[in-house]
Amino acid sequence: MSKPERTASPADISREISRRDALKTGAAIMAGPALLKVHADSDPVKFGVIGVGSRGSYLVDHLAHLDTGRCVALCDVNQQALDDTAKKLTTNPKKYKDYRELLADRDVEAVVIAVPLYLHFQVTRDTLQAGKHVFCEKSLVFKPDEVHLLRTLAAEHPKQVLQVGLQRRYSIYFQSVKKMIDDGILGTVTHIHGQWHRNPGWTMKEGGKGNPKNWRLFREFSGGLTAELASHHIDVADWYFGAHPEFVVGVGGLDFWKDGRDVFDNIQLIYSYPGGRKFMYSAITTCQHLPILSSQRPEFGLVIMGTAGAVEMTLGSDNAPPTALWFREPEPTTLSSGPPSTTASASWAQVGPQKGIPIITPATQVDWQKDSFLARESKFARRWLYDKGIMLPQEDRNPVDTELESFLSDVRSGNRPRADLEVGLADSTAVILSNLAMDENRRVYFKEMETMGVAPPTPPPAPPVAATESGAPATATAATAKPAVPAKSTKAPVITKRAPASTKASDPLKP
Repeated sequence: MSKPERTASPADISREISRRDALKTGAAIMAGPALLKVHADSDPVKFGVIGVGSRGSYLVDHLAHLDTGRCVALCDVNQQALDDTAKKLTTNPKKYKDYRELLADRDVEAVVIAVPLYLHFQVTRDTLQAGKHVFCEKSLVFKPDEVHLLRTLAAEHPKQVLQVGLQRRYSIYFQSVKKMIDDGILGTVTHIHGQWHRNPGWTMKEGGKGNPKNWRLFREFSGGLTAELASHHIDVADWYFGAHPEFVVGVGGLDFWKDGRDVFDNIQLIYSYPGGRKFMYSAITTCQHLPILSSQRPEFGLVIMGTAGAVEMTLGSDNAPPTALWFREPEPTTLSSGPPSTTASASWAQVGPQKGIPIITPATQVDWQKDSFLARESKFARRWLYDKGIMLPQEDRNPVDTELESFLSDVRSGNRPRADLEVGLADSTAVILSNLAMDENRRVYFKEMETMGVAPPTPPPAPPVAATESGAPATATAATAKPAVPAKSTKAPVITKRAPASTKASDPLKP
């Protein structure tokens, strides 16, 4: 009877990647540039997927329905995951256990990366160097030095698309609210609340740290709740405020799940943006209640608050698509830099409860020229149900489909993704600094990233020191130079110079 195949731990994976022959990566890099070509509209992008665990398999489910791409290769260290994912596809993809072999495959033009966070930079780096386009799940990178290294590397590959899996930027509702903000419909947006509350969320599988399915629960491999959940909403706050935070403070705790994990099981974060604007974020693992949208959706959502109105919104899921409701302020205010007013209007307390106004998207807008009678009636009926609060308006397509389809389209056209390199690096920076703020219990400024993970400059070489015949340095003064000691030997003294320090800098992109 054959022994069951052993599942590699995250540590095993790291050692194996380091041990294997680097010629595989070299072969991929040599093969890569030939793959960059102009696509005809009818030419599906041939892509591979590296990492087909829970997230990678989910992405394959959505990619399988897109006719603008064709999956030709899959890679994972888990053979069962490879086989199960391949069965979902009709393209008979090649299966690899070493991602560098996939990168050396000349049929692969673009790569979807869904490996654990601690491997994101390494696999993304090798994919770019292999000449492939990249879609990498968030958070884009794990450590401060990777922020700087990936920015430098991507600049060396300007013709390759690099997109990050921040799908809210591809949602019609999220785009519509951004336009409302830009058009001043909400007045001046001063505060945003975000939450992702689960019960229980991630649970420890048998095997602890040695089981790769537990990688999110250990700091060695994961950025915890901040990287896996908060990153989505931090990106929305950056997008809506049109700026990056100045500093972050926060409190995290490992208070409720005593199962061996070392990431926090609850976090509370406050980000301060220019102009005093704030983003407040909460993630817990003991209750999934969402106190917005009439509590018709669980877990996660946002409240955008401005001087003229507010929006409650959520991205939802496959079974509950994105939705949003708009609430007008009874008496919009105009912000002033003068002394504060001491007079309050009673109408604020007397206005009573409000009913959210549905945000109309193209799916519910009536086109009197093109819509059939039945289509118009259907849209009117949906809007009536929205108005009565019987039904929430929702997006007619999952933004995950939209972001993946957009990636494939950008590979063809060379257009810049909505969630591009800089969006991804800003998001990763926020994740890294947020965890630092909680770990060190201090206010962490975002400008600190400018020097974090950056090697100090190489000091200039010391000037050569020439000795005089008396043996004193040439720079010594007469007062400090020691008198020469007469040599007993009759041979002339040998004069030597100290070799200067080496100035050769190491390659910052070498692993």
